[in-house]
Amino acid sequence: MNEFIGSPFFGVVLSIVMYAIGVWINKKTKSPIANPLMIAIVLVIVFLLVFDIPLEEYNKGGDIIGFFLVPATASLALAIYRQLWLLKKNFLPVIVGCAAGSLASMGSVYGLCQLFGVGEQMTSSLLPKSVTSPIAMDVAAMLGGIPSIAVAAVVVTGIIGAIAAPGMIKLFRVKNPVAAGVAIGTSSHALGTTKALEIGEVEGAMSGLAIGVAGVLTVIFAMIIG
Repeated sequence: MNEFIGSPFFGVVLSIVMYAIGVWINKKTKSPIANPLMIAIVLVIVFLLVFDIPLEEYNKGGDIIGFFLVPATASLALAIYRQLWLLKKNFLPVIVGCAAGSLASMGSVYGLCQLFGVGEQMTSSLLPKSVTSPIAMDVAAMLGGIPSIAVAAVVVTGIIGAIAAPGMIKLFRVKNPVAAGVAIGTSSHALGTTKALEIGEVEGAMSGLAIGVAGVLTVIFAMIIG
């Protein structure tokens, strides 16, 4: 048993099992609050604490899963390609929408950090919370922040976005699928995009596109700030 825990397979198997449980709970409850990823994170933490397993042992396999984050994000290009005509038709609104969303995200984080007296390093770590993890880690490091905290902020933001997106669209009566997709992708990156794909193909394509555009714009804004 100790040999299994000390191998990379432990982290991989544990993550898959806990996520499968999260998916099962989500299907049974049919509630957006029962997000599979959020459930999996909680279950993994509880499991490690109960059995007193060091995080380092889990990360031997967890890092392997993290390696596939970039190609998984890139695979969203397929949905974008299918809606390429729609992108060409709405090129300017998409760029402006992503820019506005990125500025709103970074501006709100900076303002709240200043209001609550959060230190400069923590502020730099939280600024890229609305972009995908690989970009957020680089932006945080560039600004003098802590990449691991940036990743945590990205995950929390994505989960909140995936849970809240359908309700927010209904609340503000967003009828345009392009606008809905861009808003979801810009504010809650890949996790939000998984929900956008459930809402509709156009929403999913535009959300996937917004991940890349918002990521590039966030890097540019961070360079200006830095």
